[in-house]
Amino acid sequence: MRGGVFFGIGAYGLWGLFPLYFSELAPAAPLEVLAHRIVWSVLVIVLLLAVVRRLGPARATFSDRRALRLLAGAAVLIAINWGVYIYAVSSDRVLEAALGYFITPLVSVAFGVLIFKERLRRTQGLALGLGTVAVVILTAYYGGFPWVALVLAASFGSYGLLKKLAGVGAPEGLAVETLLLLVPAGAFLALLAEAGDATFASEGVGHALLLAAAGAVAAVPLLLFAACVMRVPLTTVGLLQYLTPVLQFLIGWLVVGEALPLSRWIGFVLVWAALVVLTWDGLRASGRRSAATPVPELV
Repeated sequence: MRGGVFFGIGAYGLWGLFPLYFSELAPAAPLEVLAHRIVWSVLVIVLLLAVVRRLGPARATFSDRRALRLLAGAAVLIAINWGVYIYAVSSDRVLEAALGYFITPLVSVAFGVLIFKERLRRTQGLALGLGTVAVVILTAYYGGFPWVALVLAASFGSYGLLKKLAGVGAPEGLAVETLLLLVPAGAFLALLAEAGDATFASEGVGHALLLAAAGAVAAVPLLLFAACVMRVPLTTVGLLQYLTPVLQFLIGWLVVGEALPLSRWIGFVLVWAALVVLTWDGLRASGRRSAATPVPELV
């Protein structure tokens, strides 16, 4: 289990350090960075599937119309999520991006109630209430609607929902999603080059290598995450996921130097309180399920 925890720390730690990487991709615009991330990810993921001998199952997914429709929707949502996140980093809105990923678990709880008709426990209701109050305070007193945070939370939460409904393996699903996005991403890069606005070939070898590295940067934490979930309980994975927005928050505050007025501190503290309540509720519910499971007798 210890090895699995280290894999999880590696995955969520790398995701949390993404602002440092994306900030080095200037002067490439967010859409150009997104397109390169998609194109280079395809190469990395196809190579990965070939190594683990999963190309066949990935091809078979294209013949499953229901799964393909769901993964097409997931592809659009993850493209929106990536694009908005890259925009947030490039426009010094890292703190708002961190807020979005702090809110995401609350969105998942809301989906559980609205889509899967799960009963909302009192502690879950308290967590959702605290999160809602936080968004209201940030909207009213910070001078603008926190659309970056809400779009990131809604898109990633919805992405997870569609992936769950599709029921396709992680590497196969990721391969299908990126392949569906490959044509529009490639077409956009071609149009950008024709217009003379592409930075890939005009900003030096170092810049080109950084853009090409987007594929590996996207794939490595996914591999570490897969290794983590195979070795540790989901409750542990749920706790580790907060490492990503914590690192993003620290980068936005201490490295980028974004402003943190009192209203924003209040909003973040309320969200953190909601996550503490939600985590405590999840751990308690998990403990009850474990206690209710009969221990097999040794004969």
